[in-house]
Amino acid sequence: MEKNWIKIFTSADFYQSEIIKQVLCEHHIHAVLLNKQASSHRNFGNVEVYIHQENFSNAIELMILNQL
Repeated sequence: MEKNWIKIFTSADFYQSEIIKQVLCEHHIHAVLLNKQASSHRNFGNVEVYIHQENFSNAIELMILNQL
């Protein structure tokens, strides 16, 4: 992963992480998912959402306002 990326969200639920990513992207905050779940068993591991460090304040504000 490149420099200046920070983890903003972690969940065992892939869809919840994808919703967070989509909300951020709709507001022009580039976000990526890092899927650390086991490929054979989706019950193990997490899916993490990363954003650029300079977007942290805006992203947190969006997540709070949208109750995510």
